Amino acid sequence: MRELELMIPTLFGLEGLCANELRRLELPEVRAENGRVCCKGGPEDIPRANLNLRTGERVLLVVGRYEATDFEALFQGAKALPWEDFIPREGAFPVKGYSLNSQLHAVPAIQGVLKKAIAARLGEKYGMDTLPESGALYQVQFSIMKDQVALMLDTSGAGLHKRGYRAVGVTAPLRETLAAAMVILSHYRGRDPFCDPFCGSGTIPIEAALIAKNRAPGLSRAFSAQKWKWLDSNLWLQAADEAMDKEYCGNYEIWGGDMDPKAVAIARDNAVKADVEDVVRFEVADAVKFHRDAPVGRVVTNPPYGERILEKKEAEELYKAFGKAASALPQGWQVSVLSSHTEFERTFGKTADKKRKLYNGMLKCDLFQYGVDRRR
Repeated sequence: MRELELMIPTLFGLEGLCANELRRLELPEVRAENGRVCCKGGPEDIPRANLNLRTGERVLLVVGRYEATDFEALFQGAKALPWEDFIPREGAFPVKGYSLNSQLHAVPAIQGVLKKAIAARLGEKYGMDTLPESGALYQVQFSIMKDQVALMLDTSGAGLHKRGYRAVGVTAPLRETLAAAMVILSHYRGRDPFCDPFCGSGTIPIEAALIAKNRAPGLSRAFSAQKWKWLDSNLWLQAADEAMDKEYCGNYEIWGGDMDPKAVAIARDNAVKADVEDVVRFEVADAVKFHRDAPVGRVVTNPPYGERILEKKEAEELYKAFGKAASALPQGWQVSVLSSHTEFERTFGKTADKKRKLYNGMLKCDLFQYGVDRRR
């Protein structure tokens, strides 16, 4: 069975978490880079990674790497790669990607050259002047950084943050991969009560429920590579069986509250779609009145930022009121709050025990953590 190279793009700040996930899947040669994680694996690991990754954005299969400082080198390097091993005669192979700090920087021109090179290679192999491209999608992605070209095939299709449970969102939704990362960084394992007082469409509590149950986040959706001829369809069934065998059953106390009844209704519907409605509870509630008597627990939340939903002054008043509510929780509670507000700690009323820089899309944020061990 051939060895493949996989590349998993991530949101900035999540590279280490994604690398740990790949190591738990026992994939070899895992290495984290800026905005992505690379590893080796066999064909069977394409379904395993797609189904199981919580913090990766997609699974890319690396077809080849080379250096190119001009379009001739770009063309010849792409043409020399074994595209026929992956793309059948009728396969559709659109090209997209990006170039950073490289002599070749015009993305439309790069796309055109790569498309011609791949078509030339496949045309020679299949004895055709024009390829039909009427079959399954084999999306080609390119990355050019400092003149180093990486050419890949996207095995995922829609990004892995699209789990399949969030058909409808509310204003400024949190990406599922970032929500899962926040839960993981809180060290939640399903034992303590878990609460999100600003739950919106329910993404954080739902991701917490998936983590508590050890349910693979990709079980309810489809992937591009399921239609690829060279990838045995049985591998997807085997990966799903393996994932389901690892699920836990248990009683979990997971709660989400929001002031907006419409958001709560959407959150409940999303929980049903995610098959976690039995372990997560949503209700209309005011975050500034949040209180719990249990001696230990986790709060992981993403309140409005100011620049996106509320005016800055309103956001600060909300942080101050929520900070008072959080400070009244029993000593065993840990609180994690994601915010882009530069004065969050001052308005919240307490300096964080730990801060971690994260990105919500392109928006730079910090995860402010209270009641946590700085060494973890």
